[in-house]
Amino acid sequence: MHKTDKQKLTFTVKAERIDAHGSLAHCKDSSITLDTDMAGRRDAFNPAELLLAALSACIIKGIERVTPILKFELRGVEVHVHGVRQDVPPKMESIRYEIVVDTDESDQRLNLLHDNVKKYGTVFNTVAPGTDLAGVLRRK
Repeated sequence: MHKTDKQKLTFTVKAERIDAHGSLAHCKDSSITLDTDMAGRRDAFNPAELLLAALSACIIKGIERVTPILKFELRGVEVHVHGVRQDVPPKMESIRYEIVVDTDESDQRLNLLHDNVKKYGTVFNTVAPGTDLAGVLRRK
C-alpha cells in the first residue's frame, strides 16, 4: 500500500447455526438472532428483512453523518421500507422506501438531504444497481 492510498474500511460478521429454528450473527460486542427456520419465526429477522433493515440503518446513519455538515435541524427520522421478492431467480425485484423527517427545514433542504442519503450510503449504493430501488423523503 502506498502512503497516498486511503485505508479502506472493512467489516466482519460471524454467523452460526444454533438449531433448525435459528442462527446468531455476531459483530463487535453485539449479536442478532436470525430467522433461518424454513417455517419462519416471528421473533427474528429473516435474510430479506435484514437486507431491508440494513438499508434503513444506512439511510438513518447517512442522515446522522450529513446533518451537522449541512447544519440541518431535525427532531426525528423514521424510515419505512417495503420489498417485493421475485421467485425465479430469487431476489428483491423492487424496494420502496419512505423517509419521514420531523423538521422545519425548507423543501429545498429536504431535497438536499435526500440527495446526500442517495449519494453517500454504502448499503444504498450496493443495493441500488441490482434492484429497482426508489423512494421519497418527506416532512412529518
